[in-house]
Amino acid sequence: MLPKVLVEYQSEIWESIVESSIMVGFSVLAALLVGLPIGTFLFLCRKGQLLENRLVFSSLNLLVNIIRSFPFLLLVIFMIPFTRFVMGTAIGTAAATLPMMVIAIAHYSRLVEQSLLDVPKGVIQAAVSMGASVKDIIFKFLYVESRSALVLSMTTSTISFISYSTIMGVVGGGGIGDFAIRYGYLQYRTDLMVYIIIIIVIFVQIIQYSGITLARKIDKR
Repeated sequence: MLPKVLVEYQSEIWESIVESSIMVGFSVLAALLVGLPIGTFLFLCRKGQLLENRLVFSSLNLLVNIIRSFPFLLLVIFMIPFTRFVMGTAIGTAAATLPMMVIAIAHYSRLVEQSLLDVPKGVIQAAVSMGASVKDIIFKFLYVESRSALVLSMTTSTISFISYSTIMGVVGGGGIGDFAIRYGYLQYRTDLMVYIIIIIVIFVQIIQYSGITLARKIDKR
């Protein structure tokens, strides 16, 4: 039996969950499609690696560091003109996904780089000695050896994205965190706010457990 307050606001709660899912979902997609390649290039272009290139590494490294240095709320506000230019509006769930995707790319790319740095150098040397191409080294050696770490990194990133999504109410992005503030905190409904926090904690625990389970399953070391 659900608490009365949750039944009272169930439609709004489901709507906010959908909004959060959209923002987090697009963030995960951006992290995989853009953050993973950027993190890979950060690794490959480092000194002593296969595609050593000081200019490319320094440029990507600086860009990632700048984005990650921004407090997320300030990044959202700073990007409002760009968001309006790209999306046609700076308000709403769709517009809120853009700054979420930007921080997701920077966040995950750094974790990807760190995961690849943990791959033993002997693996790369063995691949090179067998005449493997750069593409083969990336997909058949680096990603295979670091697959467990990459999954755990994505798990950590996804949980961070959920946290970031709670801030998007500033630009009308909605989401479960915004719901907790508007209907719970601002209306002095402490019980409702506590229930929403519990829901968020449950979601985070499910994601964490799923990520750890998957990482253990694919780790063949």
